[in-house]
Amino acid sequence: MRICFHCHCFPDALAPRAMEVLTRNCAPAGIRPHTDGTAAGARAVLEAAGIDGAVICNIATNTRQETKVNDFAISLRQQSDYFYALGSLHPDSEQMESELDRLMTAGIRGLKLHPDYVGILLSDPRFDRIFSLLEERGLFCVVHTGLDPISPDLIHATPEMIADVIKKHPRLTFIAAHMGGLMRAAEVLEHLVGTGVYIDTSLCSKRPDERELLHRILREHDSDRILFGTDTPWSTPRKEVAFVEEAPISDAVREKIFSGNAKRLLGL
Repeated sequence: MRICFHCHCFPDALAPRAMEVLTRNCAPAGIRPHTDGTAAGARAVLEAAGIDGAVICNIATNTRQETKVNDFAISLRQQSDYFYALGSLHPDSEQMESELDRLMTAGIRGLKLHPDYVGILLSDPRFDRIFSLLEERGLFCVVHTGLDPISPDLIHATPEMIADVIKKHPRLTFIAAHMGGLMRAAEVLEHLVGTGVYIDTSLCSKRPDERELLHRILREHDSDRILFGTDTPWSTPRKEVAFVEEAPISDAVREKIFSGNAKRLLGL
């Protein structure tokens, strides 16, 4: 079984505009989409790659969006037997607790946060408010970490910042997307490998210059804290599967990465 723990889609009516904006943002990095941004489009390419379910990472990039983003997450959770949706909170939200109540009632087990798209450093105390609430409620968070094309000159979530977060919030289940930091593999090895942070493998196929370092992370980090991800639509799921299939790790570790660890976090 394979579960992608990092995937994106949008409501059908919003998908064309969202994909237009995001495609423009990603173009300078040479990243292009592989779906039309809809749930049906995501499912088609994921299933074609032999992926049996996916976690949809919804993002509230401003406070006005927060309720609608969580409405979509709840609707996916209620209507789909394939997707496991995440909600989102904005660090300036005035309704964090009520939104978490609503998400938890719908059976949603975590949040997606994107420091670059909200323009707030992970080290900012406003994120601590969210992390403390997640600790209290036993929810996890998936966080974009490392480089993002929207902010190429300022990394909003570095491996060193992540290490500080998990020291400050020891009960927090923090999932650092893109192997702990996109294009920051050496820093991940220095600051995060061997800690309690979770990482996902999304976009690894697009990092050939760091391939050996990424393999080291897979071998040296706690295998119970590594999750398979694709970042659909921003990578080809087949190539992300191939990265894990070809990595110099045991079949037992591969099984944990592809599905075992995800099942545990999702309560499956």
